[in-house]
Amino acid sequence: MTEAAVTRADAGPADADASDAELDAAGGAGASAGADVGLEGGLEGGSDAEGDAAAVAGAAGEEFVVKLLDRAVSGMGGQSRDGQHEMARQVARAIDSGDHLLVQAGTGTGKSLAYLIPLIAHSLTSNKPTLVSTATLALQTQIVGRDLPRLLKTITPALARPVKVALVKGRSNYVCRHKLEGGFPSEEPSEGQLFSLGEDTSVPHFAAAVGGPSSQMGKEVVRLREWAEGTTTGDRDELMPGVTDRAWRQVSVTSMECLGAQKCPLAAECFSELARQNAADADVVVTNHAMLAVSAFEGLAVLPEYDVVVVDEAHELQDRVTGAVSGQLSVAMVHAAASGARKHTGITVDALNNAASHLELAIDGVPSGLMPNGLNSEQLDCIDQLRDACRAALSDSKGDSSVSADGGRQLARSRLMVILELCERLLAARENREVVWFSRNSSFDPAQGYSQPDESSPALINVAPLSVAGRLREGLFADHTVILTSATLAIGAAFEPAAGGLGLVGNGAPSWTGVDVGSPFDYPKQGILYVARHLPKPGRGTSPEALDELEKLIRASGGGALCLFSSRRAAEEAAEAMRPRLGLSILCQGESTMTALVRQFADEPDTCLFGTMSLWQGVDVPGVSCRLVVIDRIPFPRPDDPLMTARSRAVAQAGGNGFMSVSATHAAIRLAQGAGRLIRSTSDKGVVAVLDSRLSTERYGGFLRAALPPFWPTTDSSIAMAALERLAKESAQAAK
Repeated sequence: MTEAAVTRADAGPADADASDAELDAAGGAGASAGADVGLEGGLEGGSDAEGDAAAVAGAAGEEFVVKLLDRAVSGMGGQSRDGQHEMARQVARAIDSGDHLLVQAGTGTGKSLAYLIPLIAHSLTSNKPTLVSTATLALQTQIVGRDLPRLLKTITPALARPVKVALVKGRSNYVCRHKLEGGFPSEEPSEGQLFSLGEDTSVPHFAAAVGGPSSQMGKEVVRLREWAEGTTTGDRDELMPGVTDRAWRQVSVTSMECLGAQKCPLAAECFSELARQNAADADVVVTNHAMLAVSAFEGLAVLPEYDVVVVDEAHELQDRVTGAVSGQLSVAMVHAAASGARKHTGITVDALNNAASHLELAIDGVPSGLMPNGLNSEQLDCIDQLRDACRAALSDSKGDSSVSADGGRQLARSRLMVILELCERLLAARENREVVWFSRNSSFDPAQGYSQPDESSPALINVAPLSVAGRLREGLFADHTVILTSATLAIGAAFEPAAGGLGLVGNGAPSWTGVDVGSPFDYPKQGILYVARHLPKPGRGTSPEALDELEKLIRASGGGALCLFSSRRAAEEAAEAMRPRLGLSILCQGESTMTALVRQFADEPDTCLFGTMSLWQGVDVPGVSCRLVVIDRIPFPRPDDPLMTARSRAVAQAGGNGFMSVSATHAAIRLAQGAGRLIRSTSDKGVVAVLDSRLSTERYGGFLRAALPPFWPTTDSSIAMAALERLAKESAQAAK
């Protein structure tokens, strides 16, 4: 591993005083940590001079972290890694100084231990919990279910006291006891999924399609009730096997639907409230990016007060935060809300239905896509009318506060509040620099797959922030020490592209340090990057030439290929084309659960797996089962992506290069994620093949390649084929 590359970005003059004060305060905290926490062998801080004490204690705290790391690695049967040590030191320094840290840790570094140990050491002397935030359910489960338990088992004897860990998710991830007891009406609105803005949407559950036979859902609900009687957490992810989203909605509530701890008769037994209470008393709290977004954007107390947070999978933070605070409004949504208000509160809803009808006329036939100037005057008038109708309905439906909690009334009012908030956002979209666009829902048929949205179907109005940088700067970075980490956080040696989207670049940005601790893998010797320069520039669909090249590559490797495509349709069509040509087992996304597909791919060395770039970012299959990774094209955003288009235009209007700042940066990170699937251990070998000639021929190709691991590059197909043939022979010999 090469020496860690360090980048520093200091705060501007306007922030100098605040930064100095924060550094002084953090230094004092570091001194306390260094003096109070002891490890076998003894680490003691002490100096007559106050400044020297902070420096000595900070160094002592750092050494303490390294000793804990060595103890953990030894106890868990691992190997000492230079990059892991460097990362642990950098995280400890960031916590001690209060300076934000961006740390790129390549695959195989062991970054979870490298940040968990400094967090644990800090939490022992802090009066606030420390946070870990992840983008995906898989990593969240890994940290809580595997990494932390194993780590604490090895290091707890060396700690001053045991460490308490808690997991916090959105309210809708927990069973609602009051709803189980009949405290809410049982209903399933046709547009129910549109009332999920208060839910934790960062952890989707891909269960059977909603709308199955009621008897099947009834069986699931019965099983849910039985499970709820014995569970100690009420956490959906502990239910095995899982249930459909439709069934889960019968036993859960969103944050807006919740009656609140003050009104709910079962608040003392509420799983969600208990999780939050546990988090408040914990040393380390594990959560997700959507919860961070709600905390930063809405100012809601969904997380305990914390002083330090590690954001893992940080390359996903901007998109996850944007998704969590985006909204969607439809006419059907208004009619459903009106129906619920009439049914559960008894109010007159004529004004709501009239407003919905007027809105329907105003957006009828509007094509899908970005509205560069926002809604037109007629549409804004309809939204204004709808806002007034929602306000009146909320006023009329308050009810008698002296009466016991009414779940039906709260459910109805929560839907009205969602619509009211969306109306407020749409009316102030231009002033608040929010992006507005129209869309239609696509449909899914298990036999036919996904179909394109029908432009004749009702339009949906979408709203999302043009940038989340300012709000993250205020709500996340201003009052906390933030460590951002990922295997793909820098492009070349530059952290600025990632930092800019998160609010760490520009006037008033806080200071931060960027560090690349490298990887234990020898990429030039372990992998080849083959770019098919001779292929035509990609167009719509996969070209016959690209399919022929794909066949040659898989035939040379004898299978063991993970093939990543720009769309679900492209993956399905390629799989259909390759099966009769190759005679190999080819799995395709959608044919089973992701877990089952990855397990079969890992267990069968000559099986191939086809899927989309986005869904397969988390695939971790070391060994000969993944000796070839094929990427069909550079993963630029869709040209018609409204939000990306708006962001590119904003950069261009400010004098920058919108394509490079938005589209190329987006593609570089995702390309690196895809290519990173190949080498997962020090013994892995293979080829990453990109069937997009632009990576070699276009000027931006060098920018994109700089984000990839340093594989040995070639555009000579004979070299790639020969390497794959050798790997195929090695795989066959290993199987004997």
